[in-house]
Amino acid sequence: MLDSLVTSKTRIKLLLKLFSNNNSGYLRSLAKDFEESTNSVRVELNRLTEAGLLVTEEEGKTKVYKANQSHPFFTEISRMVAKFLGLDDLLEQVVKRMGPVERAYIVGDYAMGIDSGTIDLILIGKELDLQYLDFLTIKTYEKVNREVKVQILEHDPGDVGGILVYG
Repeated sequence: MLDSLVTSKTRIKLLLKLFSNNNSGYLRSLAKDFEESTNSVRVELNRLTEAGLLVTEEEGKTKVYKANQSHPFFTEISRMVAKFLGLDDLLEQVVKRMGPVERAYIVGDYAMGIDSGTIDLILIGKELDLQYLDFLTIKTYEKVNREVKVQILEHDPGDVGGILVYG
């Protein structure tokens, strides 16, 4: 879907990274993550910045890029990225069907904006439907071709180093 609207593979990777979970990155790190040349990443970062979709901050001598949350299309692009990654349907179903989910966190690669093919979730709650969870992980793989790994905790441990998506 996204690749039919945006023809540059590097630009797609940047949108996925920077518009999912409020991530940021700098040129060399992004190039390394994407296994792309720094020049191709720089060109796309410049284009997205000139369009107002990205903002930059200086951290020492390093320029850090992140999504411009005040851009009129920020919400729409973030939603498109979530749909592309298949997270919106997954999380909605988890919360609706698992029982008394208090909180749900995305952790791991997806929380960092990297589409590794595995979605790591932490669910907080008691008496959750584990049988449905098994069914859901299989169906999610069939639907979006991504493995789902879920850890269930009864109590919220505080900052789990992920993105709170429910609760």
